[in-house]
Amino acid sequence: MAKIAVVVGSTREGSFNRMLGKLAIRALQAQGAAVTDVDLADFDLPLYSAAIEAGAFPADAQRLKEIFAAQDGLLFVSPEYNGSVSPLLKNAIDWASRPTGGESLVALSAYRGKASAIMAASISPFGGLRGLIHLRQILSTIQTLVIPEQVLIPNAHAAFDEDGHLKEALPASLVDLTAARLVAVARALSA
Repeated sequence: MAKIAVVVGSTREGSFNRMLGKLAIRALQAQGAAVTDVDLADFDLPLYSAAIEAGAFPADAQRLKEIFAAQDGLLFVSPEYNGSVSPLLKNAIDWASRPTGGESLVALSAYRGKASAIMAASISPFGGLRGLIHLRQILSTIQTLVIPEQVLIPNAHAAFDEDGHLKEALPASLVDLTAARLVAVARALSA
């Protein structure tokens, strides 16, 4: 069974990206994955700084890194902030990338060799595309295999019904397709 963590780069109440993350969780579970829902509000992560890291690696950063390291795949859902990823998500990714326990600087033990997927929901007509371009680059740099499928939900304020489901069949099918591909690739990489 593939183990997949879903990480949403928003903690805002009523976040469209949280809604998309919930749909992704259900789609991954339908593919037989064991899913860990990583709520970044549950982690006290200071803004990454080498000075903080040198003083004492934050306990919640270590906990987050351990959660990521235990997965076969990672699915990131990010709002778009000024054409890039949310600072909350970037900070979490950065902390989990840092070496701990005598690892080399390039160990990337929370990421290396894992499959990853990306999704975004935005009120803009571009659906978070600019942010996902950056997120894909970041995840590739830290040695995850980012699958080509991705999900963009434009005009997110009108895309979800009152139950949190996508109104249109095409984006809903893309969530399912992306989840299926992520699980398949994660299984293959972990075999």
